[in-house]
Amino acid sequence: MKTIKYLLFTISLLLCANACKEEGRYEPSREGNPPGKISNVRYEPLYGGAKLFYSIPADEDLLQVEAEYVNEKNQTFLFSASYYKDSLTVYGFSSVKEYTVNLYSVNRNGIRSEPVAIQVTPLEPAYTRVAKSIVVKPGFSSFLIDWDNELKQNINVYVEFSYTQNGTPYTFTNVFASNLEKDRRFISDLYLSPSEPVSVKVQIEDTYGNITDPIDQGQLTLLEDIKILKDNWVLPNTNDSIGGIPMCFGDGLEGRARYVIDDIIDRGDNLNFMHTHSRGRTGRTADGNMPWNFIIDLGDYYELSRIITVQRHSGGLANVSRGQYYQYENVGIFRLYIWNDETQSWGEPINEHKLLVPAGLSEIEFVRMGEAGDMAYFYPDDPQYTKPTRWFRYEAVKGFGGNYTLDDANCLSEITLYGRKANR
Repeated sequence: MKTIKYLLFTISLLLCANACKEEGRYEPSREGNPPGKISNVRYEPLYGGAKLFYSIPADEDLLQVEAEYVNEKNQTFLFSASYYKDSLTVYGFSSVKEYTVNLYSVNRNGIRSEPVAIQVTPLEPAYTRVAKSIVVKPGFSSFLIDWDNELKQNINVYVEFSYTQNGTPYTFTNVFASNLEKDRRFISDLYLSPSEPVSVKVQIEDTYGNITDPIDQGQLTLLEDIKILKDNWVLPNTNDSIGGIPMCFGDGLEGRARYVIDDIIDRGDNLNFMHTHSRGRTGRTADGNMPWNFIIDLGDYYELSRIITVQRHSGGLANVSRGQYYQYENVGIFRLYIWNDETQSWGEPINEHKLLVPAGLSEIEFVRMGEAGDMAYFYPDDPQYTKPTRWFRYEAVKGFGGNYTLDDANCLSEITLYGRKANR
């Protein structure tokens, strides 16, 4: 009996060993002769990197070419390219200075050749170029940060800001990720008086761990505005013209124009939005869907600073799904106008604003962002008040469809304006 058990145990060991060999049969053995070296190496400087050109050896089992360098933090970066290419690009250099890059040819057994070193000097990296373009400006109960990133590389912008309110010091840090050629971000909801300045510092980081020292932006005194009460607002009747521009039709299907100024947003279960029913321009069906104009008599004269718009949601009773936020039936591009008493006209639009579609959000995050609404300044490049006006006009230009090319926006849930009472 013991003999049988011993034989069975031995057979099991042999089978296990054979299975292990079978499982690892395609792994590189790391045994054998190294391939020939890379030759004829030269480079072209790039922003924060270098493009390496070379000739590969004539080894039949060549797999790839690798380039490797060590940065100032003693971190090793490895880049590779297939053997049938004659160039390879390396990135991540932190400054304009000389770096040593080692190139290797690698065979199918994973064996490297002897290194071939080349000295490269990159152009200025993207993250320091972005840092030089940073502009910070005070806004209304907020401040904004602008930057240029012409290389469109992935960066992180760290904004540290501090202030003292009612004797208590506060310090916060916001982080913005971006790869846009031009970008603008807001630090909002800072309800500070002119005697409570905000100190701001900014750092720029790239994906290779390079980061600038804190860049001091000094102290900012924020601008003040208030939400304009809607109690005295009046809407013209459909097709009533103010300065030659007709008020849109907003009572289509479940929608009602009056819902846009009632301080109640559409949450999917209350149908609180306007609907043009594809009656744009002059409010007549045959005139097409867009543009359409929503006009408000503010009831008195105000100097306007910013607007918050809320889209139609209609995302179900539980308010946990995206619904129609940032897509069909909602406005993706709009223009802002005020009535000029001196010229008796609307004049040119003060601002054209595009609502960017957020990327990488979950359904509930879309809901939270949509319910918070989208803010736009009347003068985004230089935050300030408009001239005194009694009439405001919102012109819906394009929907979100077809990358903002389609006239597919019928709906709007809420308009809220900020500013101050005009002295007249």
